[in-house]
Amino acid sequence: MLMLLFYLNNERYAIASQQVVEVLPLVTLKTLPHTPEHLAGVFNYRGQIVPVLDLCQLIQGKPCCEHLSSRIILVNYWRGNVAKSSSKSAFVGLMAERVVETLQQSEIQLVDTNIQINSTPYLGKMILDEQGMIQCLQIEHLLSEAEQVYLLPAN
Repeated sequence: MLMLLFYLNNERYAIASQQVVEVLPLVTLKTLPHTPEHLAGVFNYRGQIVPVLDLCQLIQGKPCCEHLSSRIILVNYWRGNVAKSSSKSAFVGLMAERVVETLQQSEIQLVDTNIQINSTPYLGKMILDEQGMIQCLQIEHLLSEAEQVYLLPAN
């Protein structure tokens, strides 16, 4: 499976490329009042308002740096525990740093950490390579149920 690699500060992370719709340059976001710090804002993507999560803020507690290689990874977010065959998906943007690499990885080579942290259900398996470890993200667990209600359209 092809994985999209990116950085959050100096840590490497990956998501499966089949979840990625498009990788976009950073755009000016409209901020929304009274939202969590990790919600960087929203932008207009082909006539749709798309929320953008700052993955650095969500995972590491500080905002993403604006490098030339910082990007918004546009993904299909499947709402709730709904089967992907239904039409209950929406676009969500994921802001990350150094979005410049891909990696071909067999699913059987992904290593289960056997560590489950309730506050971070989006942390998945690990990839081990010569440079260290790469944390895989399960994007379907990035938003809490309450965040899904106010950020994603009801289909």
